[in-house]
Amino acid sequence: MSIKPGSNLEMIYLDSNNKITQRTIKVLQTNSDTILAYCYSKRQVRSFKVNNILSFLPKRMGA
Repeated sequence: MSIKPGSNLEMIYLDSNNKITQRTIKVLQTNSDTILAYCYSKRQVRSFKVNNILSFLPKRMGA
């Protein structure tokens, strides 16, 4: 599964403090190293390192 701009994802992420977090995001932009996305839990645009994404699934918003 590829990560495309506009996708809503539920992901498990290893943050900069080595803490595992669960995030719901809307992908804005991708490149080989990072994903720029709106993070619903932080309520702001964030950058996520692709190597720190432990898992992700498509998220149906409003469901």
